[in-house]
Amino acid sequence: MTSLRQLEYLVTVVDTGSFTRAAEQLHVTQPALSHQMRALEHSVGGPLLERLPRAVRLTPMGRAMLPHARAALADAERARCAARQASGQVAGELLIATVYSVSLGVLPPALRVWRRERPDVDVRLFEYRHADELRDAMLAGEADLAIGPRPADWTGPVRSLGTEEFVVVLPADGAMESTSDGTVELADLADCAWVHYAPGHGLAELLDAACAEAGFRPRPAVRTEQTAAAPLLAAAGLGPALVPANVLPAEFSGRVLRPGKPIRRELVAYGRSEPDPLTAAFGEVLARHARV
Repeated sequence: MTSLRQLEYLVTVVDTGSFTRAAEQLHVTQPALSHQMRALEHSVGGPLLERLPRAVRLTPMGRAMLPHARAALADAERARCAARQASGQVAGELLIATVYSVSLGVLPPALRVWRRERPDVDVRLFEYRHADELRDAMLAGEADLAIGPRPADWTGPVRSLGTEEFVVVLPADGAMESTSDGTVELADLADCAWVHYAPGHGLAELLDAACAEAGFRPRPAVRTEQTAAAPLLAAAGLGPALVPANVLPAEFSGRVLRPGKPIRRELVAYGRSEPDPLTAAFGEVLARHARV
């Protein structure tokens, strides 16, 4: 019989792209995780994951099952929240889905205000590497509200939060000259090895597209899963990095330049249907205080 724990294992392996990383995140041993995945595959009657040398890939059966696994986990979470509310443990809980860079740079000011105004309402964040993963999670019912780049072909309500701007980070003592207005042309960095993002990370696609438009393909010096690590690695001298301006700390030691041709993306909050009063209240706080 399929258990919720097995479904959580499947979703975590897919989201992390690795049995090793999934085991670390779930705080189980890798053999135990593999055993439960084999048990789940036996239960459903076929393979769900194709194990590649450095990654995992969903089989057609796995792709069919994944959205239902996400929905089952979301329903279980809502049942837990309802029980906690009924027992008086918490007056409410918001489930917010977003991408890594937004949870780092955009949300903290809004969450600080929300916590001050609604200390009895818990907020749980679900964070994803790519906007497509975020959209799929919302379709599966995992969260009450999603915050990220505008999703394609979305039929539910969408609220614009503003435009996120990207900057180029270089070492403070680097030799690269900028123009008098503090900008740099990406084409002038074509010969550099870049601080890049891991495959599957949404910002990896954004960097590749921006450099392609400038006439070159960025050569990685290092790849990172963590958006917050990219500017630090660039400031340390590993190569230029393209990062959202809002993730940079106030006291940042690196050199920050704007691309000669601005690189921007719209950020929105979106849901599957008209928000309930609690979600709507959070949307108002988000619109006023999110750091976009």
